[in-house]
Order: sequence, then structure tokens, then C-alpha cells
Amino acid sequence: MAVVDAPSARPSRPLAPPAARPDRTADGVPRRSVGRHPAQVSGKTPATGPLDRTLRRRAAVPPGGAARRDVFVDAVRALATLAVLSVHWLMPEATWDGERLGIGNALSHGGAWALTWVLQVLPLLFFAAGASAAYQLWRGTGGGPDGAAPVATARRQGVVAAGWDVVRRRLPRIWRPVAAFVGTWAVAVLVLPALGVSEGAVQQVARIAPQLLWFLGVYLLLLAVTPALLRAYRAWGWRLVALVVAAPLLVDALRFGAGVDQVAVVNVLLGWAVPYVLGITYVDLVRRDALPSRRALWLTAAASLAAMAGLVTAGPYPLSLIGMPGDAISNLGPPTALAVTHAVLQVSVALAVRDVVVRWAGGRGATLVTWVAARSMTLYLWHLTAMFVVIGVVLLGLGSALPEAWSADWWASRPLWFGAAALVLGALAAVFGRFEAPAARTADSAAARSAQPGGRAGYAAVSSEGRAPSTAAGAASRPARARAAVPAGP
Repeated sequence: MAVVDAPSARPSRPLAPPAARPDRTADGVPRRSVGRHPAQVSGKTPATGPLDRTLRRRAAVPPGGAARRDVFVDAVRALATLAVLSVHWLMPEATWDGERLGIGNALSHGGAWALTWVLQVLPLLFFAAGASAAYQLWRGTGGGPDGAAPVATARRQGVVAAGWDVVRRRLPRIWRPVAAFVGTWAVAVLVLPALGVSEGAVQQVARIAPQLLWFLGVYLLLLAVTPALLRAYRAWGWRLVALVVAAPLLVDALRFGAGVDQVAVVNVLLGWAVPYVLGITYVDLVRRDALPSRRALWLTAAASLAAMAGLVTAGPYPLSLIGMPGDAISNLGPPTALAVTHAVLQVSVALAVRDVVVRWAGGRGATLVTWVAARSMTLYLWHLTAMFVVIGVVLLGLGSALPEAWSADWWASRPLWFGAAALVLGALAAVFGRFEAPAARTADSAAARSAQPGGRAGYAAVSSEGRAPSTAAGAASRPARARAAVPAGP
């Protein structure tokens, strides 16, 4: 998941490729079934779902074998995690008068709202979470790496039971790092005042740090309905996508057009379901080698940007995609039509540059993607704590004031500011990363052992037991037609 389902590294034993037969491809598919042009989009959904029988055979994971990874999803998750860290580290505008800690938002000044249109990347985290869940649960020869039932099994046991099964198996991998985070802060609230730190300041930051946990609640709800979403997608295809996108827009129409404010809360789930379902759709399109053209994706992004401009001009929506002091409403709490349109924009752009991302993540960026993937939840949970540590050292420890936001001193101090926060976060990740995955410390060595010639990393080694990996057998793990190749496992 996003943050949640980013895999920690664990070595996996490579499988010997099957011997090719004259009448079959290397993956055992009859040549007469494949043809020269794999899987075109017909515009109709077969009775058996988006995948025909030939493509299901091509997408199936070999029995007992390790599924190969979709490096694009891993890279999107990693880059989105780093963007979340960056936008939060740009925000603090703190003062200390000896008794009271004043906290503002540096992004509330001038044209800083434009940064939120770029760095507010929660849609990409939910997109990656949806793709990971779909890869795990899609029809295959067996369950996912954490034992979750495939789609065929989910159909037999019912979507409610299947959803609970997915959540039940994933929950232990979530509560351990969360429990460590909450427990540490509970101790800090008691210990820091005893050490001389202002109790008011400690209480103030202790109320802010846990606010990040809302993401996990929404994620678990979406995870629980994933089997139902997959069944609906197999039956309705793109009609489901249109319905999911339209639902939060209708809620906004009732909220702002008819004055029914009470319905706004449902957009906490419906709004983030949009990029989540787009992640599910992406998996189907990759498996069928039917991703939209770059031209279509850029046109969709341009239309989304124009729609955002229209919403800001005509509607009640503030410019910033993050809640700011003085704004009447927040575009994130709950997500508004502007945030939903922004989600479509971001996913469209990400898919349009997929080839570039895959090449980078399979080459120079492989180490960064692997490192973040092994500890992404730890980084997410603790990055605000790291920022508060730096603020405390500067304001309370050194007795210095933070530079005024957007001043020359502020810009000049950003490299040092980010470096200090990253150093503290690295130390916190080293201490608390063990709760996310005991094998996190072996991530880099495992990735190095599985690296392929030419600088491409074997991403099968990044999987960990119980994670929802971005597994993509078949079309997702071989070069797509006229697109960059997705690095496969060793």
C-alpha cells in the first residue's frame, strides 16, 4: 500500500525458466493463441471478465513460484512517500516566546498554494495501494504472498468474508509499527516535561503527530472492500470507474448546491476510492497490455487541470489542496471535487511518464526505491516527529528563531533544514524500522544479491511475507509493446 503495503526486502529464490517448445512461447502459451498483437481493447467486457483465457494463462504465477514485481508501482509509492515528507517539512512556521509555542503554515503565504498542486500526492499513495491490492487478489494459481484469497476464492466465500480475510491478514503488519509509534509518544508526553521541556509545547505537538493515522483507517476500509471492487470491475469495467469518480462529485453537489452538509463525511471514503480504483484498473490494463496512449493520458491530464481551474473560479473551493489557516473549507477534509479532479490529474500524469519512471527505478533509482520500500510506513509515521525534534532543538535548545517564511534566509536554510530532518528521521527509522519488518536491515543487501546485469534490480527480492506486493506476472513483468520494460525478478 501505499505506505502500508510497501514491501520490505526478503530474498527469493529464482525459478528456472521453462523450456520453450516450438509450438509454445517461453511462458507456455500456445503461439496460435498469442498472435502478433497481444490483447487489444475491444470496448466490450467478456462474460468471464476483462481477462480472456489466454491472457489469464499468461498472467498466472507459476505454481510455487515467486511473482515478479511491477517496478512502476514501487517507484510511485516511494516517490509519493518522499513528496509527502517534503511538503510537510516545508510547512512549519514556528515561534517560541518562552511560554507558548506558536505554529503556523509557511505554505499559506502568497503563491505557495501552487506547491500543494504538485506535492500533495496522497492520490498516488492510494493509487499504489489499489494496484498492490489488485495484484495480490487478482485471479491466479494461488493466494497472495500473505495468504490472502485470490479472486476465484473470494467469489466462493463472498466478498464480505474475503474482505475481512484480507484485513485480518494485513492487520498484524500495521498495528506493530503503529503501536510502537503511539507507545513512544505516550512515554514522551510523560518523560519530556520531567526533563524540563515545556509541557504545553509537548502537548501541542503530541496532538499533531498522530493526525497521520487517518490514512491507515481509510486504507483499511478500502482494503476491506477490495474483493467487492474487483468483482464489480470484472462485471462492469470502465463503468465502475465512471461511477466511482461521479460519486464524490455528487456528494459535493449535495453539500454545496443543496446545503446538505451532513453528506460530506462519506467523501472521506469515496474521494480516496477514486485513485484506489484507478490503481485496480491499471493492473487490469497492464495485464492485458492495454494501457492508454500517452496522448490520451496527457489529454486527460489537461482536461483535469482545466476542470480544476473552473472549480476554483466558480466554486467555493480554496486554491490550496491542503487545509490552510483562514480557509472556510479544506479540500482534503473531506476530499472535495477539486481533490478528486486532482487525483485524476496526478494518476494521468504518472501513467503518461511511466516509461521514464520505470527506466529510472530500474537503473539509477533502484537503490532509493528499494530503501524507501523497505521502511515506507516507518518514514510516514515518524517524519513529523523528526521535524518536531529539529524545531525543538532550534527554538528551545539553541534559543534561535526560525527564519521568516519565504525570506532569503528561509530559502538559504532549506538544505540544512531538510538535511537535519532527514538525519533525525534516518535515526528514527533505524530504531523503529524493525517493527515494520525484521528484515528491513537486509533490504539493500538482498536487492544487491538480486540485481541483474545492466543496473536493473530484481524486484522479486523486495517482497516480504504479508505485504501486498506490486506483483505483475505476464504482461506487467515483460516489455510492454512500445513501452519501457518492467524489470522482472531474478
